[in-house]
Amino acid sequence: MIGFTTINTFSQTNFIINSFSDKYKGMITLEKGLKNEIIKKGKTTIIDIKTNKEVIEIKSNALHVNIDKCRVTTTNALKLPYADQNIIIYQDFNFDGINDLAILDGAYSCYGSPTYQIYLETKQGLKHSPEFTRLAQEYCGMFKPNYKTKTIHTMIKSGCCRFTDTYFKIINNIPKPFLIVEENPIFNNTEEGSISISPFRKRTKTTWNGNKKSIEITKYINLEEEEITKITSFKLIKNQKQVVVFNVNNRMLYYALIKPNKTIEFSYPIKLSLEKSDFKINKTEDKLTFNNNGATYKIYNTHHQNKIIKIGIIVEINGKTYNLKGDVNSLTGSLKNVKKVKLYNVVNE
Repeated sequence: MIGFTTINTFSQTNFIINSFSDKYKGMITLEKGLKNEIIKKGKTTIIDIKTNKEVIEIKSNALHVNIDKCRVTTTNALKLPYADQNIIIYQDFNFDGINDLAILDGAYSCYGSPTYQIYLETKQGLKHSPEFTRLAQEYCGMFKPNYKTKTIHTMIKSGCCRFTDTYFKIINNIPKPFLIVEENPIFNNTEEGSISISPFRKRTKTTWNGNKKSIEITKYINLEEEEITKITSFKLIKNQKQVVVFNVNNRMLYYALIKPNKTIEFSYPIKLSLEKSDFKINKTEDKLTFNNNGATYKIYNTHHQNKIIKIGIIVEINGKTYNLKGDVNSLTGSLKNVKKVKLYNVVNE
């Protein structure tokens, strides 16, 4: 618990912050007339308790000090990496077992997130670290140390759908990235020339092993998204890949084959058309057909006495036929759900 003492002067209000360190105390100085504002301009000063000397002074236009009627003040609770962060964060950032300091200097990172100046504790005292400060300036909010793995995590968000997570190891007191995971939307270019966001997303994973860099690009989908309605799903017996038929916003039908590692091996349609049917459903609603690159795919449900006893996909290509059998015990839904809503890219045979 950080304690406060209030000191009023004619031109400003100071708040002495103690109890966070046995070596240092802090003082927040608010500019005159800003005490009752939610976001306040002022400065934060770090004072050496033993010598009573000021060792750091940081000006800020985004100080958050809550003042209640009893004149007891508190800072917001530490909650990384987003809102409700402290003005002073006293933690071990470089995993040397000694606490360091992060001091709020504004709200200059993405979407007005707080930014910090980072000082590492050394044998010569607190030393400003440009490398750690960059992590607290150029990403969304304060970075997050993981003391179990001795790594640091940062995040960037852009718009509704773009995310980048970067993970750092500390080498010679400098954070070095070893993993970057970027997640981006995939856009559909329709045959009519319009553009829409695909239900699928692209994940780009960049890793470093020493100086060796590798990049892996995969496609995935979150089937729990609100706009997605799962029609039927089952696993193939041979390889445990998941077959999923779903619609988006009750307008367009999609097919996806998902690997056990949750990445997409194949999806259809590749290119949307609002004027052409991608899928055909037969009259008995037990076979869904589509064509892609010279191959015909037929997803089937075989019924007996109103019960589905066989499922799978028949693939016809180059004069050969393959029956990819599914596990009935893994089945959810059925092809009869296809016609429950009017889908633009489905036609009745």
